[in-house]
Amino acid sequence: MGIAALLLWLLTAVGGFVLLGTWIAEGGARQPNSSHLPAPVVFGHFLLAVVGLIVWISYLVVDEHALAWVAFALLMPVALLGFAMVVRWLPVYRARTATETPEPAERLFPVAVVGGHGVSAVATVVLVLLTALGVGGS
Repeated sequence: MGIAALLLWLLTAVGGFVLLGTWIAEGGARQPNSSHLPAPVVFGHFLLAVVGLIVWISYLVVDEHALAWVAFALLMPVALLGFAMVVRWLPVYRARTATETPEPAERLFPVAVVGGHGVSAVATVVLVLLTALGVGGS
């Protein structure tokens, strides 16, 4: 189950990279007043997710059970920051036809990528928790 969580985490990361790349390319980091997503939230979400992934890989390599719990603990603020960003993104998505100047960088997020990233993130959290609990063996 640990390897499945890793693969799902990597899939989630791919979606996250697409969203982060879109946000940066469209000026989200350069023009903070044009984005509804604060840069510290975006980059905090990214950095905590990367650190958690590194801890998860370390857990898989050394099989130290405490690392699984550390990775899970790191996923909690990642999930909260992700949820906060979705809550701030939804009005931007719903107002796609409105002309807001300057246009928020996150307006161009592909909806399928946002949805896929969220669904795979939730599944990743569940698999990491189940693995940390010892469900399904190690």
